[in-house]
Order: sequence, then C-alpha cells, then structure tokens
Amino acid sequence: MSATPLVNQLKSIDHASAEGKSKEILDIALKQVGFIPNMYANMANAPAVLSTYLHGYGLFRAESGLKPAEQEVVFLAVSQVNGCKYCTAAHSMIADKMSGVPADVLQAIRVKTTIPDAKLATLYDTTVAMVKSHGQPNPETVQTFLSAGYKETDLMYIVLAIAVKTLSNFSNHLFATTVDERFAAYKVD
Repeated sequence: MSATPLVNQLKSIDHASAEGKSKEILDIALKQVGFIPNMYANMANAPAVLSTYLHGYGLFRAESGLKPAEQEVVFLAVSQVNGCKYCTAAHSMIADKMSGVPADVLQAIRVKTTIPDAKLATLYDTTVAMVKSHGQPNPETVQTFLSAGYKETDLMYIVLAIAVKTLSNFSNHLFATTVDERFAAYKVD
C-alpha cells in the first residue's frame, strides 16, 4: 500500500481550532481516550464517520461478551486483512499493554504464524474468513467456531467489529495516517 495520502485536500482537524460538529465529536473522543489519535483527527473531517466509529467501537467493547483479549484478536484480524498498518500497530499496543493478549499469541498474529492458543486461533481464523468472504463464511468455519465454545451471537458482534474497523481502516488508507508516538513501538512493515 502506498504511504501517499489519497485525500489531498483534507487535512487533520486540530482539536484546538476545531469548530461545530468536528469539535463536538473530538471533545467526546478526548474524554473517551485521553488524547486525540491521528486517526480521529482525520476521521473528524466527516464527523458522522468518527461518531459512528466511536459508538460502534464502544458497543462492541461493552456488549459483545468477548473478553478484552478476544476483542483485540478480532480487531487485529480485521486490520490485517484490510492492510491497515495504523490499526495493527494501535491494537498491538492495546493487546500488549491493556487487553491481556498473551505475548506468544500477539507475536504469532503479528508475524502471521500459527497462534498457540486453539480458541483464539479459531476466533482469528473465523474473523479473517468473515472479512474475506464478505460475511459469508463456509459452514465448516462456523461449526469450528461454535465447537470452540463461541456462540452464534458472537458472529454478529464480529460483524460489528468488522464494520467499525472498516471505517477506521479505510479512513487510514485514504489519509496514509501516521502512527501515533504511543503506538510507534508496534509499527508493522
């Protein structure tokens, strides 16, 4: 993927000088995460995009029933399939520092080797299959997922995660978003 922004007329929205709906949604984002990530500053060009992202992201985190480590596996799978280096870096940091993803699992995901936890591997593989098949995984994938102890409703929450990550992944592609300093140690090539 090119590091050249595809959107040339739009610039990041500076929170300090933002106005109207952009300011309102950046204020909400600041309260939620304590800083304005570069991704949010870009998404604020279309406040509805950032608002939808924050709302869906929050609902996935709060209501999916998936453990924080499982949520990160889903977000990493979507971001990798969509080729989003920004979100892969950000969610790698969150996985490592906040969500309790085992180091060997995170490393396996990042280098795309066999995930040493069978249940998390199934979750990762199912999410990848969902993205690649546009929400139409084969029956064997679904059966393996259910046999691993997940529920059918978990598939619906994976759809929600795919939706919010697609908003962020595609926005980052358009802007060639620079990875924030706090995620820099987790950059991927």
